Amino acid sequence: MTIAGTGSYVPEKVLTNADLEKIVDTSDEWIRTRTGIRERRIAADNEATSDLGTKAALRAMEQAGVTAEELDLIIVATVTPDTFFPATACYIQRNLRARNAVCFDISAACSGFLFALQTSRHFINTGNRKTVLIVGAEKLSGMVDWTDRNTCVLFGDGAGAAILRRRTEDSTESRVLSTVMGSDGMLTDILSVPGGGSALPTTPENAAERLNTIRMEGREVYKQAVTVMRDACKQAIAEAGLTPDDIAMVIPHQANIRIIEAITDRLGIPAERTFVNLEKYGTHRQRQSPSHWTRPTARVPSRKATMSCLWHSEPDSPGPAQWCNGEKICGYRRFRRRAGLPSELRIQRPTSAWFLISWICVW
Repeated sequence: MTIAGTGSYVPEKVLTNADLEKIVDTSDEWIRTRTGIRERRIAADNEATSDLGTKAALRAMEQAGVTAEELDLIIVATVTPDTFFPATACYIQRNLRARNAVCFDISAACSGFLFALQTSRHFINTGNRKTVLIVGAEKLSGMVDWTDRNTCVLFGDGAGAAILRRRTEDSTESRVLSTVMGSDGMLTDILSVPGGGSALPTTPENAAERLNTIRMEGREVYKQAVTVMRDACKQAIAEAGLTPDDIAMVIPHQANIRIIEAITDRLGIPAERTFVNLEKYGTHRQRQSPSHWTRPTARVPSRKATMSCLWHSEPDSPGPAQWCNGEKICGYRRFRRRAGLPSELRIQRPTSAWFLISWICVW
């Protein structure tokens, strides 16, 4: 399977830490030191998840040179669907006029896009589908409790997309080397939206409790995320026949700067080989993986692979953000300073491989 094209989209509205200081008891210093985030994007009231996903999909299709008629499968990874049904993938199909595509959604939160990628891989490798559009899109601003400073400072809105095709034997395009996936249903309580589903429907009586918003046990999430992503990265690297020293760049889930630092430290990969841009976009869950792949082209040491990590804690629970016009990294400056690099790092396409917690691809 080859990644033929990628695209991403973020809304125009920027919500800064200074803006949040007016909404909740927090400060720019408190947010930056604990998360690394300075600002995030917020969708307009009339922008639905499918609108975000459609714009990302069009950019991916343009890059891949694919028409809507060529798409025969559309998978959307989201926990903020337009409606419970039809699937958000159907709304994107309608927007694109992709009449030949089979459409469905995947709900796996932070790891949703990787699950969509792996699912597509099976469809393509069996010959059942030839050209697949996968989209990761979230409008998390509608699921955030804006009175909870522990969660509302983290999340933003956006979408990413990728076009996947079967790779021919003589192809020189990117390819997947290894994958590692997993879930742990025993951790369903540490990051979830408890209300709004069949187990706890929203009613006039419980609406004031905001049970349909994100709840998180921060310390436990940190501990589990670091451990699981580290172990998955090691396994994927080993299965690809590589070592950590072969990794040209780590592209981690942009959840929290402390998590990113802990994972790369445990893997023994230096900061200059780590992509970070949550400073500008915050955590977007589904859109983060594909938008990291928008032809990521950072000048890195000559290595064999690039790595990105996502964490999935439960079967249906609540990845890395956006390249700035494909030209420069807008990363967390502490990483740049620690590595002795300039705050603005010009990018050129590497001739090596990409790794996502569960994926290693060769470009």
